[in-house]
Amino acid sequence: MNLGEILFPAIALMLVLEGILPFLAPTAWRETFTRMIQLNDGQIRFIGFISMIAGLVLLMLTQ
Repeated sequence: MNLGEILFPAIALMLVLEGILPFLAPTAWRETFTRMIQLNDGQIRFIGFISMIAGLVLLMLTQ
């Protein structure tokens, strides 16, 4: 199995999942981003770090 066989479906799934909220609840999506703009850089980095750790844990659990 090569990288393209894994990477492209993973990116496609990510795009589908990220598109669910703006499709179903555009007002809530907009309000969420409005609140995120008010966060400082450290808070945004922490959210990104936690997201990466959660993703790595999920990957480890699926193998």
